Amino acid sequence: MSHQDHFANAPSCFSVLSNTQLNIIQDKKAQVSYLKGENIIKHNAPATHVIYVISGLVRVYLQSEGQSKQANLRLAKSGDFMAFSSVFGKSTYPYSAIAMTDTLVCMVDKEALKEVLMDNPDFGMLITTRNYQLEQRYLDIISNLSFNQMRGKLASALLYLSSDEFEKEDVFLNFTRQDIADFASITVESAIKFIKEFEKEKIIQIINKNIEIISTEKLQLLSKKG
Repeated sequence: MSHQDHFANAPSCFSVLSNTQLNIIQDKKAQVSYLKGENIIKHNAPATHVIYVISGLVRVYLQSEGQSKQANLRLAKSGDFMAFSSVFGKSTYPYSAIAMTDTLVCMVDKEALKEVLMDNPDFGMLITTRNYQLEQRYLDIISNLSFNQMRGKLASALLYLSSDEFEKEDVFLNFTRQDIADFASITVESAIKFIKEFEKEKIIQIINKNIEIISTEKLQLLSKKG
């Protein structure tokens, strides 16, 4: 498969690379497929590769040592990177990741990617921009956990999962109520209760398992008020 096929979903990043630079990455990568529910990354495992999502949906999360409790960080979709910190000296994966749908990824050798980053500042700037967006996501998580009550936490989770970046991913059809609760950092019982309340308040609409947002404005208000 050509490099254009592998990286077609992230043209804004890879379009600035020369053929030589693309070949450096292409020569040191491996394509791997995962079934829904399979682990892609395990926290603290040796980080030898940066992972680029070709297709699918991946839940990225933290899990306490010896505990079942998880804290969801984000969803990675087609065109997203995971474990980019390995390029800058991180020797182990800083989080875990699991396939929420059947997923295809490209495992890129971190040293090859580092070589290209150092050789092409435009590519480095695009990657930095993407990482800034993730930083803002993590700040939102901290704010949500620190200041919001349960209804506000659920509202924030629904806003994130229904945001424009996931409009083609059918997130709610692939998520259980437990998955949604985990993103809101509340119990599944509370999530089910508040989802029913939001439906009665005509904030959302439930069609089979799917959740459709009726009033983004009301969700935003709930998220801000906590």
